[in-house]
Amino acid sequence: MSKNKSMGLWSATSIGVGAMVGAGIFSIFGTATQIAGNAVYISFIIAGLIALLSTYSYAKLGVTYPSAGGPVEFLIQGFGDGILTGGLNLLLWSGYIFGLSLYAKGFALYTMTFMPAGSAVIWSNVFATAIILVFTAINFIGAKAVGRAELFIVSIKVGILMLFAISGLFFINIANLSTIHFPKTPNILFGAGIVFLAYQGFGLITNAAEDMNDPQKTLPRALYLSVLIVICIYVLVSFAVIGNLSMSDISTAKDYALAAAAKPFLGDIGFKIIAIAALFSTSSAINASLYGGANVSYLIAKEGELPAFFERKVWKKSTEGLFITSGLVILCANLLNLEGIGMLASASLLVIYVAVNTAHLRLSGKTGAKPYLIWASLFSSLIFLVILVYYELLNSVITLILFAVVIIACFIVEWVYRIYSQRELKTRI
Repeated sequence: MSKNKSMGLWSATSIGVGAMVGAGIFSIFGTATQIAGNAVYISFIIAGLIALLSTYSYAKLGVTYPSAGGPVEFLIQGFGDGILTGGLNLLLWSGYIFGLSLYAKGFALYTMTFMPAGSAVIWSNVFATAIILVFTAINFIGAKAVGRAELFIVSIKVGILMLFAISGLFFINIANLSTIHFPKTPNILFGAGIVFLAYQGFGLITNAAEDMNDPQKTLPRALYLSVLIVICIYVLVSFAVIGNLSMSDISTAKDYALAAAAKPFLGDIGFKIIAIAALFSTSSAINASLYGGANVSYLIAKEGELPAFFERKVWKKSTEGLFITSGLVILCANLLNLEGIGMLASASLLVIYVAVNTAHLRLSGKTGAKPYLIWASLFSSLIFLVILVYYELLNSVITLILFAVVIIACFIVEWVYRIYSQRELKTRI
């Protein structure tokens, strides 16, 4: 890892905003609206408030244990050397892989709107693969390139989204927002559990701690700022979409709901502009998540969970972990469906949030955090995990079984590899 501290507040903030916005609005908005109806903006607010609680733990831990591994380091510090820590680290890496696959598929679906009608479905896989390869190259250059690329992409997409949201507010049909049409409370909570994935990118900021100018100040500010910015974006965009499209229209255009919502007041050109914004959004999510995922795979290898060849430097700038991560992402994006990937990504990272908060309880004396806030974060994450599991139990038992298989596999792989290698975990700090 380079010793050049090249990442400032806005570059660090853009890492989190880029990872969050790409998944939330463009990848799962249509699905969330089918569950929460015209109250989907309340689901985004609830999920955002829960994310802010977890942000507290990440900020405190990130300042105390600044590391390229982010939550990997927190788990090692909190639980020490053991199969529990190793298995959770592998689950975290799996979560990044699933998340990246989701973003790649989202990018491909919006790219397909520019293709002639009736184009072969195989093009979707081609686009998903191509975008991963592009950002693998960018990440290969180094942290400074990631920060600069992310700040550029996020600035463009946030500008377009805000223009869409503010313009759309002048054309909304107030009746579409009426509380009379609200679904039952459980549906709003189910919706919040689904859209929680939209806020899970903020943790990637901690992976950049070693590359920040003055991480003691920059890290907490970037974490809080990114979540607050994204909450505002989600609520405004939700109003614009719900106000301009009926529930049936949103259901029909589920995979590109935002672009469809721009059509009533901006016409075909509005559809294309928002589709372009979607490409920027999913691209920045890939950029930010690949940066974090590659760093996680690097630290996991360094601490002993995966074969040592992950550690070998390539051209003294990156690690083979970056290329292995990218290869697995391409495999998942081509073999799994969008909704299944989204659930696997969300549930995997929720388990990590529960684990990180539990570790933080054991480290609160060193971080100086308030225990009641850690408990609030822990229970809120656990409740959302239960809500998500219950929803999948009602709608997709197969996905739930696959999630269980992933968790079991992570711990079995860790257990077997420990017996084989006899390597031990060690802290980075």
